[in-house]
Amino acid sequence: MLVVVVVFVVVLVVVMILVVVVVAASAAVVVMVVVIIVVVVVVVVVVVVVVVVVVVVVVVVVVVKAPLVVIAAVLVIESVVMIVHV
Repeated sequence: MLVVVVVFVVVLVVVMILVVVVVAASAAVVVMVVVIIVVVVVVVVVVVVVVVVVVVVVVVVVVVKAPLVVIAAVLVIESVVMIVHV
């Protein structure tokens, strides 16, 4: 009877250890998957932000530069007209 109890306890302990190992392994896998997902999301967000910033900067430069050229041309024309007028 004692042997049966000892065997039962040993089997129970082994099963518990296996369950803990499997849970730990699956937890590690879950953590790895979560970390990979987080890294991918962060990389995608950074790339999107960089692209948006570059596009905004290019658009601003193009939009601002064109009026600057127009303003400069108008100022030059006005100054020439003023000089000629005087």
